[in-house]
Amino acid sequence: MALAFDEYGRPFIIVKEQEQKTRLRGIEAQKANISAGKAVARILRTSLGPKGMDKMLQSPDGDVTITNDGATILEQMDVDNQIAKLMVELSRSQDYEIGDGTTGVVVMAGAVLEQAERLLERGIHPIWIAEGYEMASRIAVEHLDHIAQKFDFGPTNIEPLVQTCMTTLSSKIVNRCKRPLAEIAVEAVLSVADLERKDVNLDLIKVEGKVGGKLEDTELVYGITVDKDMSHPQMPKKIEDAKIAILTCPFEPPKPKTKHKVDIDTVEKFQTLRQQEQKYFDDMVQKCKDVGATLVICQWGFDDEANHLLMHRNLPAVRWVGGVELELIAIATGGRIVPRFQELTPEKLGRAGLVREKSFGTTKDKMLYIEHCANSRAVTIFIRGGNKMMIEETKRSIHDALCVARNLIRNNSIVYGGGSAEISCSIAVEAAADKYPGVEQYAIRAFADALDSVSIALAENSGLQPIETLSAVKSQQIKENNPHFGIDCNDVGTNDMREQNVFETLIGKQQQILLATQVVKMILKIDDVISPSDY
Repeated sequence: MALAFDEYGRPFIIVKEQEQKTRLRGIEAQKANISAGKAVARILRTSLGPKGMDKMLQSPDGDVTITNDGATILEQMDVDNQIAKLMVELSRSQDYEIGDGTTGVVVMAGAVLEQAERLLERGIHPIWIAEGYEMASRIAVEHLDHIAQKFDFGPTNIEPLVQTCMTTLSSKIVNRCKRPLAEIAVEAVLSVADLERKDVNLDLIKVEGKVGGKLEDTELVYGITVDKDMSHPQMPKKIEDAKIAILTCPFEPPKPKTKHKVDIDTVEKFQTLRQQEQKYFDDMVQKCKDVGATLVICQWGFDDEANHLLMHRNLPAVRWVGGVELELIAIATGGRIVPRFQELTPEKLGRAGLVREKSFGTTKDKMLYIEHCANSRAVTIFIRGGNKMMIEETKRSIHDALCVARNLIRNNSIVYGGGSAEISCSIAVEAAADKYPGVEQYAIRAFADALDSVSIALAENSGLQPIETLSAVKSQQIKENNPHFGIDCNDVGTNDMREQNVFETLIGKQQQILLATQVVKMILKIDDVISPSDY
C-alpha cells in the first residue's frame, strides 16, 4: 500500500498486488469458516464446568466485567468475523430459550466443527457431513429421552428443584453460597408459578442489588423493593395495613398548555395567588385522604410546600418512582395506576400488609420494602455484595437458576450432569453408526467423538488427566450399562452423578445438541465468502 498525489495535489492510496488477491471459495472458504468457529469455542472451553476459569472483559469506556457465563462473554466481545457472529447468536439463542448451558452449546459446536474439518480433509463432501450430523443429532436426542428421569415436586417438596439449581450455580463465582441462592431462586419461581398450567412469568420476579454487606445477606422479599425513601424525613418509616394510592399525576397546580404571563403588582394579588395555589394542594391531599389512602406513591416530584402539607396531614408519600416499578407495585398490591386525582376511588387503592423503610450500614442509603401484598405473585430477590461486579455476576447467576427452575416446572424430566449424558449419547451414536452403510456413517462417528470432547473439557478444567478419565468413565458406563457415570470434577470420590446430585434439565441438553448441529450445518454449507468490495 502506498500514498500518492494526483496533479491537483489530492492524495490517493495505491494498493499493490491487488490482481493477485483471490476470494475464498470452496474447500478453502469452508476451512476458514471452521477456523473462525473453533477460535470462538476455544475461548469459552476453559470456562466450562464447576472448575472453569473466569474471563475479564473490558468495555471501550473502561467498565470491567468478570464472568464465566458464555452468553455474557460472547455478548461483550467485539467480534468482526461473520462466522464468529453466528457462534455469538448460537449462545444467545440458548440463553433466550433455556437460560442455561450457553458455554456448553458453543463448546459442543466447536468440537463438531473440528471433527468436520478432519472429514473435509479426507475428501468427504460437506453435504454428506451435514446429513450425517443431522442423523446423529436425532439419535442423541432420542437417547436423551430414553435415559431421562422424571421427578415429582410440589410446594412442600422443593428439594429436586433446589438440587438442579445448585448444579447450575456450581460453575459460577457464587458457588460458595449455591445452596441458599438456589433455595431463593426456587421459592421465587414457585411464588409466581401457575402449577396447573405449568407456566411461569419471570417478569413478576424483580432482581435488585445494592453494594454493601455480603453475599449471604441476599434475601427474597415477598413483595416489591423500591430504591427510594419517604419524601419527608419526619414521615413514619413503617406503615401496617397500608392502602396505597399509585399516581402518575404530579402534586402541583395545573399549568396552561399555551404561553402565559401573570402580572402581580400588589401584595393582595400575590396573597390571592398563593391562597389559590395552597387550595390546589389542599384539594389534592384531601382527595387522597377521602378515599382512605394511607400512603401515596407518585411517579413525579412535588415541591416543598406540597411535601410539608402531606407531612402535616399524616399522609406519607414517595416521589420519583419509575414507571416499571409503578407497574410492579400495582400488580403486587392489586391497585390501579391513577392518571388524574378526579379518578381516584377506594377501589383503585393497592393494599399491602407492611410498608417499611430500611437503612443500610453506616451510609444514608435507604430502600422501601412493600411486603405481604394483596397479590403475592410479585417478588423481589434483593442481592448484597462487596462490589458492583459481584452483584452483576450474582444477578446473571440467579437468572440462570430462575430459568432452570422454570424449565423444570414446564417439563420435569432431568438427565444427569458431569458429562454423563454426553458420554452415554456418544456410546449410543457410535453403536448406531454401524446401521448406516453410506458415507454418512463417518460423520455419525465423528459426531460421537465430538460429544466426548465436552467431557474431555470438563476433565481438563478440573485438573484431571482427560484421556484416562474419559476412558475409565466410558468403560464403566458400558460395563455396568449405567448412564449416570460422569466426570468427578469436584473430587468427591464417586463418578455416579446420581449420588452427587448433579442434575441438568432434559430440554436444556436437547436444545444444546440441536442448536449446535443447526449452526454447524449452516457453516458447512457456506462455500463462498463475498464481501462488499467484491461487487
